[in-house]
Amino acid sequence: MSFVSGGDIVAKALKSQGVRNLFTLCGGHIQAIYEGCLKEDIRVVDFRHEQSAAHAADGWARATGRPGVAAVTAGPGVTDSVTAVANAYRAQVPMILIGGQAARTYGPLGGQDRGGLQEMNHIELMKPITKWAVSVPETRRLAEYVHNAFRVAQSGVPGPVFLEMPVDILFNAVKESEVVEYSGDRTPMRSYGDPEAIRRAADLLNKAERPLLIVGSQWRWSGKRHGLAEFLETAPLPTFVNGMARGALPPGHPQLFRRSRNAALQKTDLVLVVGTPLDFRLGYGEKIRSDAAMIQIDLDGGEIGRNRAVDVGIVADAGVALSQLAAELQGFEISKKWLAEVREFEENALEKTKPGEASDREPIDPLRLAAELNRFVDEKTILVGDGGDFVATASYVLDVPKPESWMDPGPLGTLGVGPGYAMAAKLAHPDHKVVLVLGDGTFGLNGMEFEAMARQNIPVVGVIGNDASWRQIHRSQVAMYGEERAVATNLNFTRYDKVVEALGGHGEYVERLEDLRPALERAFASGLPALVNVKIGVSDFRKDSISL
Repeated sequence: MSFVSGGDIVAKALKSQGVRNLFTLCGGHIQAIYEGCLKEDIRVVDFRHEQSAAHAADGWARATGRPGVAAVTAGPGVTDSVTAVANAYRAQVPMILIGGQAARTYGPLGGQDRGGLQEMNHIELMKPITKWAVSVPETRRLAEYVHNAFRVAQSGVPGPVFLEMPVDILFNAVKESEVVEYSGDRTPMRSYGDPEAIRRAADLLNKAERPLLIVGSQWRWSGKRHGLAEFLETAPLPTFVNGMARGALPPGHPQLFRRSRNAALQKTDLVLVVGTPLDFRLGYGEKIRSDAAMIQIDLDGGEIGRNRAVDVGIVADAGVALSQLAAELQGFEISKKWLAEVREFEENALEKTKPGEASDREPIDPLRLAAELNRFVDEKTILVGDGGDFVATASYVLDVPKPESWMDPGPLGTLGVGPGYAMAAKLAHPDHKVVLVLGDGTFGLNGMEFEAMARQNIPVVGVIGNDASWRQIHRSQVAMYGEERAVATNLNFTRYDKVVEALGGHGEYVERLEDLRPALERAFASGLPALVNVKIGVSDFRKDSISL
């Protein structure tokens, strides 16, 4: 008669779902899972903060298309992970967080509601920021819950799942024959748009003289991502991509426009919004010309018409719906005059950044730093943005070569995501350069993860734009209250490169422009986790950006 422990059951279930890495910070409640992972050849990757471990699970999903998995101990381990789970929830990223818990049954390990070590009500904490938060009731059902977690995380609108696993359930052993396994096949859901709504949308597009296409993060999870290419072959609309759709069209694509969205939105007569909400990034719909027609495609029916009325709403998978529209739009013609007008908007916007990108001033212009870094971006580069003002500046300049090549926190605006994302990306694609673009402020949140990178041989290259300030917030303070009232937003020109050196990595400090490119070259050639700490000057490029 063969017996199997709860930890082994969990690991076997994870392995059957294709999990190769478990992200964690060690805890006594969950150590049985580690033992199972060692038996199943799942790499246990540890972090210095649970928040980063959970960010890595999010980052793994972005890099691979499959949910990442993090395991943390009970109580503070779970609460430390809340920010990362909330970030994934708002960004619609499928990930799974396993949290320990005090023993459920009465015995030497305690028992429910007896005041066990780190015992607390995790489920109520996690419910508002997950698609499913549940406590596994018994050892023999652990695999069942793991499999269901993967199904829930990926079905419909993607998002995080929280599984609580009490310590006694993980350490218990049951007969292998009693383990409840997942039964039945799971087909990835590909929601088709209502045919009548597709026809109405096609009719509006055929009548439009100045149509635009905006594609957002839901495209990344589409079951038919080539639907975007099919659509643009039929209807070559000026196209703007955001979030996890960055890279959907390569640099230089004739329909890709990056810097002229606001200008174009004020001239358009129809906007097709696909897989992105009308939130603050689109001015809650107010950035779109008031008399323009709107077609909205989203997996979440609750997003259709939120903040602005739509002419046609389609609840569907982004790529599938675009493919359906392409089939309805055979013979579509785009106005060459309109394309030329949007191209002129784009060229005008590009002209505004050229002086900064070519500037020789010192301290180094942040646009010039971004332009120099862009020289190192190729088809095998993944860019991770973690910061405020400098990262937002760099995002205008850095080319995103292909899908899954750009990661940022998304609409929750969470700082500190970078090290976890970058480590996951490097593990998922070890043959790629992973570049972590940082602000000096955000380094302070999870900069200790460079020790975890060095110790576990996960070489990531970080680049800090160091202006000794939480610049984005400082700018808001000054604009509203004056320089003398700006508090809590000033920093020092700290030698973060020395910190990384002390943690086992490679560090570079740059003040002069002539030293920048050689420093970047040495960092990429080092084969170590590296940080290039660049002193930058204050720029007026984002002077109208107020963070509220």
